Amino acid sequence: MIIQNVLTGKRNFDIVYRRGKSLGDKYVVIFYKKNDIGSNRIAFLASKKVGNAVKRNRARRLMKQAFRDMNDIYKSGWDIIFIARNTIEDKKCYQVKKSMESALKRGGLKI
Repeated sequence: MIIQNVLTGKRNFDIVYRRGKSLGDKYVVIFYKKNDIGSNRIAFLASKKVGNAVKRNRARRLMKQAFRDMNDIYKSGWDIIFIARNTIEDKKCYQVKKSMESALKRGGLKI
């Protein structure tokens, strides 16, 4: 699964942060909000708390791959931001995937 719809633009991020909901899990935090587009827009972030550029890029790659590996059907029409926690360092893809699935399930985004 290729991630086609990417959430971009400061304005869109601000709307999700201010008006959306958030959930945390062991390795990720998600912010999500219903959009009017009808398709999902996804973003993957890692702050400097995660570590240097190499660690932040690895964290983003891990989250992207974990999202691609999820074969479940999700509700469409959502803006979702995945943010890596500093606990993601040295974790395997299946661990990150499990954490992301748990957060999405608790948020009601999984069908």
